[in-house]
Amino acid sequence: MIPLVKTGEPLFRQVYRSLRQSMVSGAFRGGHRLPSTRDLAEELGISRTVALLAYELLLAEGFVVGRGGSGTYVASSLSAGPSKKHKRSVPLPLSRFGSAAAEAADGASLPGRRAAPLRYDFVWRSDMETFPFEAWRRILLRKARAAPVRAHDYGPAAGTLALREAIAAHLRRSRAVVCDASEVIIVNGSQQALDLIARVLLEHGDTVAVEDPQYQGTREVLLAAGAKLRPVAVDADGMNPANLPAQGARLVFVTPSHQFPTGTILPLPRRLALLDWARRKHAVIVEDDYDGEFHYAGRPLESLQGLDNEGRIVYVGTFSRTIFPALRIGYLIAPKSLASAFTAAKWLSDRHSATLEQQTLAEFIDSGMYERHLRRLRRRNTSRRTALLEAIHKYLGNRVQMTGDGAGVHVVLWLDRRASEKAIIEKAAARGVGVYGVSRYFLRHPRQGLMLGYSRLKEPEIREGIRQLSEII
Repeated sequence: MIPLVKTGEPLFRQVYRSLRQSMVSGAFRGGHRLPSTRDLAEELGISRTVALLAYELLLAEGFVVGRGGSGTYVASSLSAGPSKKHKRSVPLPLSRFGSAAAEAADGASLPGRRAAPLRYDFVWRSDMETFPFEAWRRILLRKARAAPVRAHDYGPAAGTLALREAIAAHLRRSRAVVCDASEVIIVNGSQQALDLIARVLLEHGDTVAVEDPQYQGTREVLLAAGAKLRPVAVDADGMNPANLPAQGARLVFVTPSHQFPTGTILPLPRRLALLDWARRKHAVIVEDDYDGEFHYAGRPLESLQGLDNEGRIVYVGTFSRTIFPALRIGYLIAPKSLASAFTAAKWLSDRHSATLEQQTLAEFIDSGMYERHLRRLRRRNTSRRTALLEAIHKYLGNRVQMTGDGAGVHVVLWLDRRASEKAIIEKAAARGVGVYGVSRYFLRHPRQGLMLGYSRLKEPEIREGIRQLSEII
């Protein structure tokens, strides 16, 4: 009996795939006579047309042969069935990159979707309840209906012009980024941007300066590319440029608007010093502005890229934090001298990002919906941040030190040296409270702390989650 699902994959493809698997596995050997299309249709409760389409695919690929007046048979070339020696997984050689990627996968421990959701999960992800999905669906449907056939052909590697222009205009207004559409490359999330940066700008063995602690996705990309990492400790004001390598570093990766994970903000004197270091060392700065849209205390500092007058900064951004992660659209702003190289690298990687979603996002931004959505997000995040800070002050007091409350959508609670980060996380989860460790983000001298995102929790949930946490710490 062939299991069929009424939604998703077409029925004829399901029938074809199931029969083909039976032939490949040896369940149907060469010369085996298949039921007639009429009998198969009756047995499965499908139309005979569905059965005919499945058989035609098998015939076209050589899995079956038709014998006039006799029926359809499994091709004799499949008579031997699969070789038993191939049932086990044979170890195959990996490239240097493949080996590094496998090691990175073993060490990755980013928060995933929990098997059993926690009642008070302080995960640091976007607030999807606020997003206007109905408006998004209407735009997407209209774009799909109006698109001519040629619009479904391959698109430009750098992304559709409409979206690149919309992003450039928005960034000029909101983040003081100095760019035009020719410098914008659309990518499949900021992670692809980081991968392309490593491929385009690094050779195996090159030295790269990174914040310590730093975003795990950046670290693993650089290690997979064979870079030698030079960690620069982060203090209350972020990375100190005075501690950058005196020589040899080709790149430096920073998160100046809300350092990940500590949440510190790089002040203007250090930003200028960082630019001066890059000029003197002829280095490139990679600015990851992953949640620069959110700032709460005082006037937000504009992008580091906006201060650069030599074209030394590659600026990375994403819509995963402001729209929804499954969209998988991010961007990098490349200096004009590097734009063509990044565009070619994007083409080599995957030709281009999905065009229909790009068109939808372009209209979403141009229509003003995106900025209205950001204003709603900021208001909600401000309210939730206030509830979080009040709860921490009330229930935890001076038992923890806090950083990161001036921007972004997460804070870090630094623990006493005698506390156990792992034990607290496990005990909190047992009470239905999700908190996440910080120590794994360090390359040197790890500190114990808890990272708490607040964009997905309502104010009463935040207060109760912190109260529960206070009983553990």
